Amino acid sequence: MAKVRILPERVANQIAAGEVIERPAAVVKELVENALDAGATRVVVEFAHAGQSLIRVEDNGLGMSPQDARTALERHATSKITDAADLDRLATFGFRGEALPSIASVSRFTLQTREAGQDSGTEIAVNAGRVLHERACGRPVGTRVDVEHLFEPVPARRKFLKTDRTESGHIVNCVRLYALACPAVSFALYEEGREVFRSPECSSLSDRVAEIFGRQAAEGLLPIDFAESGMRLAGLIGRPGVGRATRHDMVAFVNSRPVDSRTLNGALIESYRESIPQGRYPVAYVFLECGPHEIDVNVHPAKREVRFRKEALVRGFVIRAVLTGLRQWTRRGAADGIAAAAPTFLGDPGPLPAPFHPWAGEPAQSAPLARPAAAPSGPAPSGANREVAPAWRFLGTAHGGYTLFETPQGLVLLDRRAAHERVWYERLKGQFGTGRVPVQRLLLPVPIELNPVASAVLIDNLGFLLAHGLEISEFGRNFFRVDALPAWMEPGDAEDFIRDLVGALREGRMPGSDIDLARDELARLAAAKAVRLPPATGEAEALALLRDLFATSSPISSPAGRPTYVELNHGELARRFQK
Repeated sequence: MAKVRILPERVANQIAAGEVIERPAAVVKELVENALDAGATRVVVEFAHAGQSLIRVEDNGLGMSPQDARTALERHATSKITDAADLDRLATFGFRGEALPSIASVSRFTLQTREAGQDSGTEIAVNAGRVLHERACGRPVGTRVDVEHLFEPVPARRKFLKTDRTESGHIVNCVRLYALACPAVSFALYEEGREVFRSPECSSLSDRVAEIFGRQAAEGLLPIDFAESGMRLAGLIGRPGVGRATRHDMVAFVNSRPVDSRTLNGALIESYRESIPQGRYPVAYVFLECGPHEIDVNVHPAKREVRFRKEALVRGFVIRAVLTGLRQWTRRGAADGIAAAAPTFLGDPGPLPAPFHPWAGEPAQSAPLARPAAAPSGPAPSGANREVAPAWRFLGTAHGGYTLFETPQGLVLLDRRAAHERVWYERLKGQFGTGRVPVQRLLLPVPIELNPVASAVLIDNLGFLLAHGLEISEFGRNFFRVDALPAWMEPGDAEDFIRDLVGALREGRMPGSDIDLARDELARLAAAKAVRLPPATGEAEALALLRDLFATSSPISSPAGRPTYVELNHGELARRFQK
């Protein structure tokens, strides 16, 4: 008996669907791409039960004849290319001819379409890869696709889906991406019959960003438009000093195709190296235009990644384009008398938290750093255990952020911010562990708007945040209101902190299954926000910080792993001065 055999076509389609259709948002992506490739100027997307019960995409594109409609459901049937050489001049989103048969093999699939000049349209219904019927139907020019009971023929796939909120968020985010990619096309999105967003045709990207993300988000971005060597980079970028904790607000398009490109992401991060703190990521919606022959879009099954033939050339071009935009804005700001230059991240980050905030509804229970009367013992830089404070002599401060001490072994340079972060980290971790977090209620709540995926993550973790001093409530779809904060946080820092927190949750750094690990990561994020270095420091403050630092469990490093101090012993000093 033969051991090797050919799989039935239906089974092969269902297996192949796993590469293209990984979640409901992937179905929406493929159908929206088909609509745009058909020349649609209006796209309407509806879904229910996070896309598992229903996904419907309707457009006013060219439509198809009955013969084309039947052929479109065959594997590798496409109108986009005829041979492999066409990949070098590809100008469409789709090209493989795999999406429709893959979707039809794992759902109940109904296609209605009509092209101009036809008296009636064509309807084809397919269930799990089997054609149920083909008949004439009435409809306007264009195409409508209904996908129902997604993954019902392959129930194992449903086990790997996230919560309905998360999957819905991915669908909304997907449609928003294509709405950004094609401002000249009107988009409407409905969930369970409710309108999520509606954006008419827009004359510019800035108008489309304002329609989708709000006027406030659009006003905080800078336009760029730079061309060189047959390439062009246009779009909107964040101002110097504005950063995020994750890459989720870095959106790149190549020839209008939303992509995840290491080359583009790396170039954007490098462009902001001197404009935002290390470990933060810029906000950007950028469009790279280049010759189709310069990129390979046939790299990933879902076409999320592209590969450039000359990656170094593209990287350098993007860096020059972004830096040019940032410098132009800085010069304009300077000419207008505006402090447009990037802020200094070492030095004075603002005053210490006051015991009472005029914007708070009740006095804030501030938690100043402990100042023990007796100096606790701790490890000295040389490794010997001894009283730290009496053995180190304060010499002064340098550049606002460093303190210099003389010790019997040589010299020690203390990073004040890193030391304060270590002290605050251990204090906050203790508060989180005991559940005793001092809270300040706000007289004026802080509003915050998030994207759909981030909103779903935040809603799923509201209970955890409330237990740790953050009282946040829903205030409309994707809108939230911050009513109370931990006492150590300034209300002006609340939005950035919550965005960083949501980013950590999305990346799995705060797993709900391990409360200790989640609290540890929360304390790390909070410590960076809690620190308020005074502009100058005297001997008493420096020695008090030293005592607090060496009372912690790990005084040699900050919560982020940076050293809190460096030592130059006598041997190192002698070597440096060639003695």
